Amino acid sequence: MADKLKFAFALVLVAAGLIGYYQLSEHALLFRVLSVLVGLGLGVLVAWFTASGQEFFRFSQDAVAETKRVVWPSKKETYQTTLVVFALVLVMGLFLWLVDWGLLALVQRLLGRTE
Repeated sequence: MADKLKFAFALVLVAAGLIGYYQLSEHALLFRVLSVLVGLGLGVLVAWFTASGQEFFRFSQDAVAETKRVVWPSKKETYQTTLVVFALVLVMGLFLWLVDWGLLALVQRLLGRTE
């Protein structure tokens, strides 16, 4: 229950920052943006101390670690793969155009239209 209250309070802080942005409409843009950033920062800080916040932080760390383990393709591999994709798109486009053209001719013959 305490986590739910903390999370609700975090949402209230974020909403307060957004409301502050509109309430400070006659002030400089810097103060308006700071209002949003402070509300968002305080909301994140409060949410950090919930069980969900800690779980999200651990998930984020795992995601960063997993990204570092990815083997990215070389420039040559990327170029070759791109060429293969373009070639396949071209071949499929021609194939579908021929099928469409053939079906159109077939339907026109069946209907007795010769345009």
